[in-house]
Amino acid sequence: MRVHVSPAVRSAAAMALAAALMAGCANTHSVVVGAVPDDYRTNHPIIVGEQMRTIDIPVGYSDRGANRVQIGTLDGFMAANYDQSAKPVVRVLVPSGSANAYAASAVAGDLVHRLRQGGVPEGYILHQPYQAEPHEDQAPIRIAFTAMTASTGPCGRWDEDLLNNTANKHYTNFGCASQSNLAAQVANPADFLTPRRIGAIDAQNRARAIGEYQTGTGQWDSEIDY
Repeated sequence: MRVHVSPAVRSAAAMALAAALMAGCANTHSVVVGAVPDDYRTNHPIIVGEQMRTIDIPVGYSDRGANRVQIGTLDGFMAANYDQSAKPVVRVLVPSGSANAYAASAVAGDLVHRLRQGGVPEGYILHQPYQAEPHEDQAPIRIAFTAMTASTGPCGRWDEDLLNNTANKHYTNFGCASQSNLAAQVANPADFLTPRRIGAIDAQNRARAIGEYQTGTGQWDSEIDY
C-alpha cells in the first residue's frame, strides 16, 4: 500500500532534519592535539656528528721550547679526545707576526714531536701559521682536529613562565642538562647509534670457572655468613 505525502509535509520534515543536524554540530567539542612532544629525549635529542676539537696552548715571549705544563696540557687533550683508530689530521696553528712568534715557532716544533711520539702519523700533522696582533706577546698555539662527538643543543631555554602550565607538562629546558651530561660521558659516541659486537670469549677460562663452581673447589664468596 503506497501512502501519498504532500509536498508541504516533505518540506517540513526536511527542515526539521536540517535543524537537528545543525544542533548536533553546535554541541560537538573540538579535540586539541598537542604539537609539542612532552618527552625530554625528543625535545633535546642526542646528536652524533663530526665536530672540531680545539685547545689553545699559551706561549710566553721568553719560551725557547715546550715546558712541562704545555706538554702536559697537550697530552691530556689528545688522550681525552683523539681517536687513534680514526687518525684525523691534527692542525698545529702557530701565531705569525706577534711579539712571541719566534718563541711560538720553537714551542710548536716540540709539540709536533710530542704528537708523533703520541701516535699521530707523520703525514697527519699539518703545520699552519695564523696572523696574530703585533703587540701580542702571549699569542697561543692552537691544536685542532675533527672528532666524532655526541652532543645536544644549547641549554637554557626559558621561553615561558613555569607557573603557566595547567597541563603539568615538561617545561622547555627540562632534561637538557641530563642529556648533555650523558652525551659527554659516553666514551664511544657510536654507542648511541648501534650496539657493539660481543667480544671474543675465553673458552678455557669459562670452562674452568664453571667446573670450579660445579665441584665447589673454587673460591666463591657468599654474602651470607652461616
